[in-house]
Amino acid sequence: MALNRSSPQPLRTAIELGENLWRLEKSAIDRLFFERYARVVLTRYADKVKYWMTFNEINSALHFPVMSQGLVASNGGNEMQNRYQAWHNQFVAGAKAVAIAHQLRSDLQIGCMLLYATTYAYDANPENQLAALKENQAMNHFCGDVQVRGEYPLYTESLMNHYGFSFKDLDTKPEDFKVLAANPVDYIGFSYYMSTAVNVTDKRLATANGNLVGGVKNPFLEASDWGWQIDPAGLRIALNELANRYNKPVFVVENGLGAKDVPDANHFVQDDYRINYLRAHIEAIRGAIADGVPVMGYTPWGCIDLVSASTGQMSKRYGFIYVDLDDEGHGTMKRYKKASFDWYKQVIASNGEQL
Repeated sequence: MALNRSSPQPLRTAIELGENLWRLEKSAIDRLFFERYARVVLTRYADKVKYWMTFNEINSALHFPVMSQGLVASNGGNEMQNRYQAWHNQFVAGAKAVAIAHQLRSDLQIGCMLLYATTYAYDANPENQLAALKENQAMNHFCGDVQVRGEYPLYTESLMNHYGFSFKDLDTKPEDFKVLAANPVDYIGFSYYMSTAVNVTDKRLATANGNLVGGVKNPFLEASDWGWQIDPAGLRIALNELANRYNKPVFVVENGLGAKDVPDANHFVQDDYRINYLRAHIEAIRGAIADGVPVMGYTPWGCIDLVSASTGQMSKRYGFIYVDLDDEGHGTMKRYKKASFDWYKQVIASNGEQL
């Protein structure tokens, strides 16, 4: 959904994944390959695509490094120092992509892409408040701080010390920091599906499932079929937090509800629960705009059912289009419009006025 009356603009995420990618001993090669890749793609499509992002949900590596770094246990993914080293390599490579884009065309916009889960302390206990601050630094803020501000935040050493190493243990070069400082991203793209609550004082509280993050169950929120806590107000908070932290435009590039869709005899899914979820989150964006947040746009996840990356299940469905395929790969693969299809078509046509 565009948030102005101009024509819709294409958005491209350049994701570079692969086994052993961004490892310490290959960092120079990885950066060079990504720089070449970025130059080729940006040059080819600079006159067609204005908005770009570098690494999809880059901060997800804190909990699941295979997604954004290509690291698994066999190539060092279990070692936190390797994840931070990979991040450094990605930060520098991403900054070089920003430089290439701006050299090609001054109006090209390159953003970062974060997995953002608004994080609350469970209560007013100072221990939980401090734990929530630390969780925000580690998960929600670290990657954005480097990519948007062009420098490492003051709490960097504290994060690394927590895992038993120091910033000086990373393989860095003086020119890396010059590249980072000279080429911050132009906007912040992020995914938002849920919020999380942090508690370190009461181990009896039930935990919650989530998109790579858990925490404890928030008694004020309902949850999806997979236990993800549904929190539209959390999206408004996230937009305010990001925009005011960085003073740059923000773009909601993923938002959706994974649910168990059951079609009727005519293959139709009356997914009012999905419509309600999306409506509430779009209304939250409207509230953030009223708060003064410069929201660039909104793209839901996703338009068609596919295998969920977080669980590997086809039955965890997000789309406006139902695909006849089960978790075992059985089905006709025929596609059918759900109720949410025509509803979202109307949302697009009215630029979000008709929800």
